[in-house]
Formats: sequence, C-alpha cells, structure tokens
Amino acid sequence: MFKGRHFDRSVILLCVRWYLAYGLSLRNLEEMMAERGISVDHATIHRWVIRYSPELLEQFNRRKRPVTRKWHIDETYIKVRGRWMYLYRAIDSSGDTIEFWFSKRRNLTAAKRFLLKAMKRHGRPERIVIDGSETNREAIRSCDTVDRLQNRSQLGVKPIRIRQSAYLNNRIEQDHRAIKRRVRPMLGFQSVASARVILGGIEMIHMMRKGQAKYACRSQPSLAEQFDLIAA
Repeated sequence: MFKGRHFDRSVILLCVRWYLAYGLSLRNLEEMMAERGISVDHATIHRWVIRYSPELLEQFNRRKRPVTRKWHIDETYIKVRGRWMYLYRAIDSSGDTIEFWFSKRRNLTAAKRFLLKAMKRHGRPERIVIDGSETNREAIRSCDTVDRLQNRSQLGVKPIRIRQSAYLNNRIEQDHRAIKRRVRPMLGFQSVASARVILGGIEMIHMMRKGQAKYACRSQPSLAEQFDLIAA
C-alpha cells in the first residue's frame, strides 16, 4: 500500500488518522508534524487522505462483523462548495453502522441506490424504521420487490416491514452527530469526489470507535492499533 512513498508508513497513517478522527485542519497537521521535525506540506497530507482512505475503508469492511436484521435509515445534510447535498446512512438495532452513501440529490433514485447497496452487502433486513419520508418508503418497497423477484428462492420470504416513526428513528438522528461533529470544522468540502472519500474515512473511524470489527469482539484496540491492523 505504501510502496515507493517518500515518507515513512507510520507518518502517513498518523496524518490520515488524525485528520479523519479529530477536528484538525490540514494546516494544523502541517504545523504539528513540523514540531516533530517532519516537513510535510498540507497539500501532501490531503493527497494522502484522498489516496489511502478508500483502501483503509475497504480493508476495514473485510473485517467488519455482521449487523442485525432491524435497520434504521435516514439522511443528513452535507455542504459541498456552498451547496447542500445528502449523506444517506443506516444503522442497526444495536447502533452499529450498516451502510452509507453520499448523493448530490435527495430523491427516489438516490434512496434506492443506497438501499440496494446496503442489501447487497448485508442481505435483507426484516424491518426498517424511517421517519415520515414517503420517498424512503417507496424506495424500500421497490427494492424489496426487485430483490424477491430476482431471487426465486426468496419468493416465500415475507416483505420487509416498514415502520414510520420520527420518535423511533431518533436513534439514527443521534448517530448522525458523530459524523457532523467532524465535518463541521471543515467548513464544507470543495468537491463531490473529495467529500465522498473523506466522508467514507470519517464513517470508518466512527465504526472503529463503535468496535464493529471482528478483531474488536474481545478487546477494544485503539484507533492507532486498528489502523496498523488494517494497513498491514
């Protein structure tokens, strides 16, 4: 993963981890590295974040433990170049992150794409809790029908139960806060591509803190230890 890089692997992982996990700017990290005798430009750190976040997330997902069959789905707002866009997210009944998807639009197409991605990776849920969104309701019905028709072995399976309740879906509203807390100091992203990559990295950190990796079942390794494990 780090072959041919001018900087040591430990420096790259440290900068990527600190940027994704804490309310630090790229220039903050440049100064902090300089205090440690390491001269690295903030633009270089940004390139590391963009380059390695997707690979680290992929490695983490391979070690991610299964989720329950009771889901909560919602979307939250993220600003990109002064324009509000949408981060679709799902958690299970235990509060573990199931899936996420960043979209320019908030519509039926985006909701279906997100749900199909979640079902492809985690299978069919038994129940999905949403707020009053009719778009999300229609997306669930549509994806459920397509999934059952495409898989003949599932024709006898009961339809996904949909529960619309703003109160019950407060669980995922609270979970959004951890992501928003990290995004807020960034003051908005400059491109959709970088937003998608960085949000993926932030979601990975959130899952690490929740202990969602299989290796965290018996003990809770630190973020630094988890980064070393998935980057090995």
